[in-house]
Amino acid sequence: MAITAAQVKELRQRTGCGMMECKKALVKADGDMEAAAEDLRKSGLAKADKKAGRVAAEGIIVVEVSGDGKSAAMAEVNSETDFVARKEAFQNFARAVVQRVLNDVPADIDALLAKPLEDGGETVEEARRSLISSIGENIKVRRFVRLEAAAGALSSYLHGNRIGVLVGVEGGDTDLARGIAMHIAASNPVCVDESGVPRELLDKEKEIFSAQAEASGKPADIIEKMVSGRIRKFLGEITLLGQPFVKDPDQTVGKLLQAAGARVQAFERLELGEGIEKKTENFAEEVMAQVQGS
Repeated sequence: MAITAAQVKELRQRTGCGMMECKKALVKADGDMEAAAEDLRKSGLAKADKKAGRVAAEGIIVVEVSGDGKSAAMAEVNSETDFVARKEAFQNFARAVVQRVLNDVPADIDALLAKPLEDGGETVEEARRSLISSIGENIKVRRFVRLEAAAGALSSYLHGNRIGVLVGVEGGDTDLARGIAMHIAASNPVCVDESGVPRELLDKEKEIFSAQAEASGKPADIIEKMVSGRIRKFLGEITLLGQPFVKDPDQTVGKLLQAAGARVQAFERLELGEGIEKKTENFAEEVMAQVQGS
């Protein structure tokens, strides 16, 4: 049977697939809209599985704060190229994902993927696969964090779409909280204070400092003082309260908070592509890879 332009348009709007894909599916289904849509869905799932092994290190960090300012969520959603990360469909998907994190408090990524992206609609995983089919790149919901304010309020900061910060501050004002969030984005502290430093990290640094000090040939008591001094310096570099405040390096963040009668309860920081090994490609090769893979 003859397939009309109106049928192709309707199927394209329903599935987000390309015009030629929609026409072929309608021809194969003899004009049956439901059968064509199901065929495209199966085809899309197969495409998503084929692209699953491709590196996705671009994308965006998205943040959502509740209306009362007492809870916030942040997620990293990855694509293969920055070009796709700027697409409205991709960004809408990422924003819907972080809204689901805020609303439903999923335990982990698998639980999140099983949630409906929108109330009563397809799951996050189904929507992700559909988006892969329509966009032509691997897309991953890589990680998310959620923060609750036991007291005070939460502040957030996004540096472009590549670094995101959530911070809970008790006391002070909104300008202070935002300044702390910006500092965390820039200085990347490991934790709030010394009590939060992972024991394995501290032990590793002590081992390195001790070996370096012993190589100096100095007496044991001097070596002990050298190691203690280096550990203090190290803790000042990696803890939020010990770092010089980016807007005023003459004082530490700890001194700034003390003067304002404020306290940082907790913070979360995500940086796009952190820890992902990405093959270096020039822009022309990147575009060609996208065209060939679609």
